[in-house]
Amino acid sequence: MEGSIVVKIGSLIIDIHASIINWLMVSLFTTLLLVFVGNKFKKADVTKAPKGIVLVFEEIAKVTLNVVKGNLKEKTWKYIPLFGTTMMVMLISNLLGLIGLQPPTSNLSVNATLSIMMFILIQFSDIKLHGIIGKLKAWASPMVILFPLNVIGDLALPVSLTLRLFGNMLGGSVIIALIYLILKSLMPFSFVGYAITPFLHMYFDVFTAFMQTYIYYTLASFFLGGAIEE
Repeated sequence: MEGSIVVKIGSLIIDIHASIINWLMVSLFTTLLLVFVGNKFKKADVTKAPKGIVLVFEEIAKVTLNVVKGNLKEKTWKYIPLFGTTMMVMLISNLLGLIGLQPPTSNLSVNATLSIMMFILIQFSDIKLHGIIGKLKAWASPMVILFPLNVIGDLALPVSLTLRLFGNMLGGSVIIALIYLILKSLMPFSFVGYAITPFLHMYFDVFTAFMQTYIYYTLASFFLGGAIEE
């Protein structure tokens, strides 16, 4: 299959899609980058104004805080390493379309994995704080008859997060691909069309990348904030 790696283990054949490979590359890059920046922070002089990459990542940390602190409140710093790291990975993944690579977030399995991880975190945090009895009482609130609907509502969260991100990222990639296909078929009269493609990339690749990351983690932190309320 084009754009994938085939791994053979005996009679077992595993086809790893290009988007999965891109996700692993982005994750490795982000890990190495954060280790490097962490060492820079340790060596930084706190008596002087930050500059260079330290200043850049201080601003990134502020943006991350602005996204989640309204929902997580006093628990923000407990979860900021997870949210900050995964937000960086998602944003970089969303922007890969700018260099001609398939964004990993246009793959349903990548989004489902991340959303299931968030779902487990939310439910585990809720049960850890309130106990199983407290969780059952919450499902039965405000009336016992609503118990099934409340359970379905919780189970719908990872599905909603997955499909929202998947639909928007895949849709943008498909539209850009179709536009280039049309322009290619109109050669040599398509030079005017190519003049507007940077603006299309600004919307479908850049704006959508930031907006979908913001929406995803605003929703995830909102439900986590509700789960960890005393």
